[in-house]
Amino acid sequence: MKDIAPLHGTSAPSEGIVRWSHLLAPDATVLDVACGAGRHMQWLAGRGHTVTGVDRAPEATAAANAFGRTVTADIESGPWPFAGQAFGAVVVTNYLWRPRMADIVAAVAPGGVLLYETFAAGNETVGKPSRADFLLQPGELLAACSDLRVVAYEDGFLAEPARFVQRIAAIRPSEPASGEPERSLLKGN
Repeated sequence: MKDIAPLHGTSAPSEGIVRWSHLLAPDATVLDVACGAGRHMQWLAGRGHTVTGVDRAPEATAAANAFGRTVTADIESGPWPFAGQAFGAVVVTNYLWRPRMADIVAAVAPGGVLLYETFAAGNETVGKPSRADFLLQPGELLAACSDLRVVAYEDGFLAEPARFVQRIAAIRPSEPASGEPERSLLKGN
């Protein structure tokens, strides 16, 4: 019998994605980059969002298709399948391909949210990934989001499971209607 590897992305949604998802507008369209089996797609669809996931593994997109639209594409060696499209939110976890970073950030619509979390320098001391190609350098995620309004940023160590990560929650500014102030993000103020 052939061993079957577990599908990437079948665990609970990331605590960072859950914590900052309140920033998404109701009924936002969401792009989940490197969606795996759709753990974030499932969680966000369950909150009323229309979700699209992209992954290069056909078995992953087949599983994630239960939660929304999926696109099977190798975004590292092929074209960006969402050229000219913008989403109310873009979610990325445990994925880094620097040549696509600008496309990922550009896919955030005006007023939309980027929630990005992946491994950072230092992770090589506690496990995989350990190659610098797959680890964000200090401040790298902040620099990639320089055109967005950063709401939250973390760069540090998480104990369970042991890993170094960077997380960001950022919003693409939208043009307020004439005479209107920009929307406040803080609740209760």
